[in-house]
Amino acid sequence: MAQIKRMECQLEIKSSADKFFDAYKTKAQLMPKMANQVVRDVKLVEGCGWDSEGSVRQWYFVAGGKLETCKEMMEKVNDKDRTIVYKLVEGEIMKAFKSWNSILNVMPIGEGSLVKWTMEFEKQNDDVPDPVKYGEFLTTWAKNVDTYLLNV
Repeated sequence: MAQIKRMECQLEIKSSADKFFDAYKTKAQLMPKMANQVVRDVKLVEGCGWDSEGSVRQWYFVAGGKLETCKEMMEKVNDKDRTIVYKLVEGEIMKAFKSWNSILNVMPIGEGSLVKWTMEFEKQNDDVPDPVKYGEFLTTWAKNVDTYLLNV
């Protein structure tokens, strides 16, 4: 029986929840500029636009000190809750995991926001280590975007 596991990481940022959520929802093409420490490039490979549900993007990113690539689909967007569900459809990650969803949720707190990434995954086998490096990647990415947004 398939066992879906979850791993969460969260951090407080200084940007507003709406501004930060909008960056991930509508400005994926700017991520190599916003987060050049971890995102090297991104290309829209399928869909009617960067911010449309069902669009597929090819990402080139650094996780655990290694350049990787993956294709992900923006599966679901909930503007009211500031939540986006991304489903990975191809890439190095899929060699170790049968399935992978990354869920971004941004909540306002005080003057800033709480960013929560939830990774839902099914390992190919029990020897696959927990995806700590991808949690670190997502956290670093969020910090980079926050810094960028505060300086524009």
